[in-house]
Amino acid sequence: MKIAQALLPMSMLLLSGCVVGPDYQTPSDNLPAKFSKADAPAANVTLNPWWQSFHDKKLDALVTQGMNQNLDVQQSIERIVQARANVVIAGADGLPALNGSGSGNVQGSDGSYLQKTSGTSHTETKSLDSGLGASWLLDLFGQYRRARESANASLDAAYNNINVARLAYLSDLVTSYIDARYNQEALALARLSLSSRRETLKLTNDIRSAGAASSLDVVQAEGLVNSTLAELPAYETGFHQAANHIATLLGLPATSITAELTRGKAQPWPKFNTKVGVPADLVRNRPDIRVAERQLAAATASIGVAEAQLYPSLSLSGSINAGRTFGNAVTGNLTSWSFGPTLDVPIFNGGRLRANVEAQRSVAQEQYLVWKQTVLNGIEEVENAMIALRKNYETVSALRRVVASSEQALGLARESYRGGATSLLDVLDAERTLSNSRIQLAAAIRSLAANYVALNVALGGGSSIEVATK
Repeated sequence: MKIAQALLPMSMLLLSGCVVGPDYQTPSDNLPAKFSKADAPAANVTLNPWWQSFHDKKLDALVTQGMNQNLDVQQSIERIVQARANVVIAGADGLPALNGSGSGNVQGSDGSYLQKTSGTSHTETKSLDSGLGASWLLDLFGQYRRARESANASLDAAYNNINVARLAYLSDLVTSYIDARYNQEALALARLSLSSRRETLKLTNDIRSAGAASSLDVVQAEGLVNSTLAELPAYETGFHQAANHIATLLGLPATSITAELTRGKAQPWPKFNTKVGVPADLVRNRPDIRVAERQLAAATASIGVAEAQLYPSLSLSGSINAGRTFGNAVTGNLTSWSFGPTLDVPIFNGGRLRANVEAQRSVAQEQYLVWKQTVLNGIEEVENAMIALRKNYETVSALRRVVASSEQALGLARESYRGGATSLLDVLDAERTLSNSRIQLAAAIRSLAANYVALNVALGGGSSIEVATK
């Protein structure tokens, strides 16, 4: 009892010991004041359902359906469960441990010798033992406090990884939907060109019947029809591949939603521009940047864990054991107990502990560089998507004028060909120009929509839309 009274003040003093290792500070970097040619500042965009600006109810339904069913998002949710468990594990190491034990034993012997000496030929002894042990490794230098700090930072990173998975899902799904609608539009345009070229072929045959066209003209017109027929399978394949990928993103077997998408709609077209804010907003809104920052915090705390192992550790342990033995020879009880501290001092370990500290410092520095690179990549992605989107609008506007001019040119070429003022080559050239300009316009609209998606994803838009978690 006197030993316990003497150890108690010392234990309380040691419990108030220091925490080794660097204290974490949020990293900062010199970021530009604004993006080039940026519009009005943006608020928190993490809850912005930017895909709704396409005004496509089918797309909205697919996004909502897949947000809870996407397998990547579900895997990220499972990682949260794992990170929560690691927090409990890290905290448990610094708490007292209590263990109980129990055992029973029966032993005996038989023989004539026993009969001569004790009057009986059989002896039997039964014993029951139970014990209770307790131990507590005192956190003198903050090893377990740093371990909990690291585990909590990793838990924060796991939560943000869900948002990373959501953004990746949104980008992949909406882009795949844009591709599916583009291939449908291109297929419809190719069929429209096919109809036009068949009309030209019929016109050529009619003129040849009247003796005003040659067999070469007919062959050339037939060649243009066949070349258009050859374009159709590629667009059909592109549509089915995009539809199959959307099904996979929804956690469904391929071809599950092909029938739903077969009923074509116009290509998605964003109805308004995105306000990008300033580069500093990315640090708050981009989940991958937040993940990198939290991983840096976890790595910094791990330095303290490694440094604490350089210093002595003190543990308190005690046990109580009780036993009872009874039989025809002897019966009795026995109780024993023990209590005391254990001091473990690292003396020689071949430099392993100090090397571990240096390794953890290098890990933290590497993680800082990862954070910095993630920030710079984010700024680059926003700048690239923003300039591409602006130029896409200009391209689409110009191609609309090209299509209108090409349609007018084809009509004039046909009229001149019927009147014998021009050759069939003028009509075929006009048809090629119109067909190509229409496909180019559809491709430009696809690029515009895809870059709109890229810009919003680069800003972290929609990353905090809630889904069910465990």
